Amino acid sequence: MPARYSKTPENPTKSVHAKGSHLRVHFKNTRETAMAIKGMTLPKAQKFLQDVLEHKQAVPFRRFNGGPSRKAQGKQHKKVGSMCRFPKKSCEFLLNLLENAESNAEYQNLDPELLQVVHIQVNRAPKMRRRTYRAHGRINPFMCSPSHIELILTEKEDSVARPTAGSGAITLAN
Repeated sequence: MPARYSKTPENPTKSVHAKGSHLRVHFKNTRETAMAIKGMTLPKAQKFLQDVLEHKQAVPFRRFNGGPSRKAQGKQHKKVGSMCRFPKKSCEFLLNLLENAESNAEYQNLDPELLQVVHIQVNRAPKMRRRTYRAHGRINPFMCSPSHIELILTEKEDSVARPTAGSGAITLAN
């Protein structure tokens, strides 16, 4: 049975999918990293994530911004107040998914250079339970926040220039 996605692309023949379920990577960091690469082309997204791993660029934290400190790289992004981080594990997981989507594109005879991230979604997965031992013989929960990630890449189509009024365009006369 094929995997279900929350969105169907406009042109399924020019689209590729990739999905990861119950991934042991923090939901909040992954959501912010995913929103940073949404709308980018595949090579640009891979380059951005590699730069984040090398601390050359930072991921802006827009929604879950209660803890990140301000960094100089945050000034590159609009309306973020320079709050950003370098989520290493999230970048590695997203790079693996982008690599999977790239191999899917090669299998479908699509050009990976023209692919654009049109849909990326990160959902919370069920928490995994562990325990931590406290003073005086007590035990507290110690839970992680895993994620489900899905992404759809679509091949960009060449845009056609709009005809001008004098170049044979149809005009309505009263």
